[in-house]
Amino acid sequence: MLDKAAIVLGALEAGPASLASLVAATGLARPTAHRLATALEHHRLVARDLQGRFVLGPRLRELATAAGEDRLLEAANPVLARLRDITGESAQLYRRQGDSRVCVAGAERLTGLRDTVPVGATLTMKAGSAAQILLAWEEPDRLHRGLREAKFTATALSAVRRRGWAQSVGEREAGVASVSAPVRGPGGRVVAAVSVSGPIERLSRQPGRLHAQIVCAAAAKLSEVLQHQQQGQQAAGQPGQPPQSPQPGRSPQPGRAGQAAQAGQAAQSPVPPQQAATKTARQPA
Repeated sequence: MLDKAAIVLGALEAGPASLASLVAATGLARPTAHRLATALEHHRLVARDLQGRFVLGPRLRELATAAGEDRLLEAANPVLARLRDITGESAQLYRRQGDSRVCVAGAERLTGLRDTVPVGATLTMKAGSAAQILLAWEEPDRLHRGLREAKFTATALSAVRRRGWAQSVGEREAGVASVSAPVRGPGGRVVAAVSVSGPIERLSRQPGRLHAQIVCAAAAKLSEVLQHQQQGQQAAGQPGQPPQSPQPGRSPQPGRAGQAAQAGQAAQSPVPPQQAATKTARQPA
């Protein structure tokens, strides 16, 4: 059955196909071709165009993006460490996996009260600034499904797309605030979210004013890594990522005056960490 599914995907590589065309291209019986195509559609490996024809689905692009994850993770650790040192807060990198998000890299605040998210931790897609980022640029049907029972609204995600970053206050966990920005792969697709998080008493109820600029700079640095990776593959004659339409959104607006200068230096040179608080660390619920 796996071989036949691969035949269906191979046939769709040539472009959209009706069921009749799919049967002709694969040589499969009509019931078999239909059953496989609809099963693949359920897993988002196949989708439908406006004419109802079968096309390759968005999950294939996500898998192609994930193939470059090692390079992203390699670059993430020093970028997150600088982000932590500049903001004085814990920094994380999240990727979406199904209906959850996973912390794939992090740099924890060394001492004092902090929001600790271990690498490998699975968190909800229904709350938190990183969840907003990972959902805001999704396809409309997936976006609407993701909004069910979410603590943020479609209006909030529209604002995220407009300004290019997200913030949350007590959304995922009481007493915790965060700011996140998108990491974009080739074609502009959002593939990850960079975040800083910490107690509301330090980040305030408007954490974006404090840290949006520097978080966006860190996300842009990681986006450059993925863009350069694709350019290197193309120069070597290796296949790159599937073509994507540019995603909507605009460059983020500056936050608090004075951080603009820091943001320009964020990806290049470390800044001494802020003085640590003396409170004890706590784990998230």
